[in-house]
Amino acid sequence: MQTELYKGYAVWGHAIAHQEKLLEHERYAASGTITRDNKLVEASGVLDVFDSEQEAQDAGLSWARAWVDSHG
Repeated sequence: MQTELYKGYAVWGHAIAHQEKLLEHERYAASGTITRDNKLVEASGVLDVFDSEQEAQDAGLSWARAWVDSHG
């Protein structure tokens, strides 16, 4: 999980381990969360599935920043 402060909001990028088949390599589902003053503002569902944890976290952060830019 990655977090940063962005325009007064705490934005979070999450990577959730995701493996559909037993012999398939592990992938990561991305999601994002936005909080302000320790209160939930918005959370995404699963945004997409990525090959690396870092890519998934980056996608979640990107979604959260875009949400703040549109709604914040």
